[in-house]
Amino acid sequence: MMNKISVLLVEDEPVLAAIIKESLETRDFLVHIAGNGNNGWSLFRKLKPDICIIDVMLPGKDGFSLVSDIRTVDEKVPIIFLTARKQPEDVIYGLEIGADDYMKKPFSMEELVLRLKVMVRRQYQFSAFRNNSSGMVKVGRFMFNIQKQELTAEEQVIQLSQREADLLRLLLEVKNELLDRKTALLRLWGDDDPFAARSMDVYITRIRKYFREDASIEIINIRGKGYSLIEYS
Repeated sequence: MMNKISVLLVEDEPVLAAIIKESLETRDFLVHIAGNGNNGWSLFRKLKPDICIIDVMLPGKDGFSLVSDIRTVDEKVPIIFLTARKQPEDVIYGLEIGADDYMKKPFSMEELVLRLKVMVRRQYQFSAFRNNSSGMVKVGRFMFNIQKQELTAEEQVIQLSQREADLLRLLLEVKNELLDRKTALLRLWGDDDPFAARSMDVYITRIRKYFREDASIEIINIRGKGYSLIEYS
């Protein structure tokens, strides 16, 4: 990496936080640590990091609340939950409020590094796509502003997260055809394991909601194969 990627790590276990910081900084990341949710929120606003790694169970403001606050001011920064909370409903809720990934403790440091690198690569790939495009794509009654990652229709403006924008872009690249499930998972998540698959399902559901009042757009599930964004004339 030519420029170090800045990481905000919000973790209340000092020993674990120090281990993660040391491991990431040997790989040219620049890590800033906050020991609780309130300090994490202050550091986020001050530093505007490239990536956030956030525990759920934090003193004061918990991780879910922190991510909700972050998403009110920044829809694009990649966020990974790193937590001991393993219930499926926690994973789903974490993704629904705006996290891009969810890793369960105990975890592999190599896997964490890999997931961070996938996020960084995806950011650069999407930036290149935006810079080399006209910037606007019509989707039903909406215009998809690739530069701003927004869907607009008349007075309505929907700000997409980076993951939502990436997934919508893939669907539009093969509009009215099949978006292969495994291909999408590998391109956006870097893995096609069950967790990544469930994560993608959550984002598909969110994108469907944006188009639910537009009868000309439908995202269908082709069981066992993938998804297709259909635009009816």
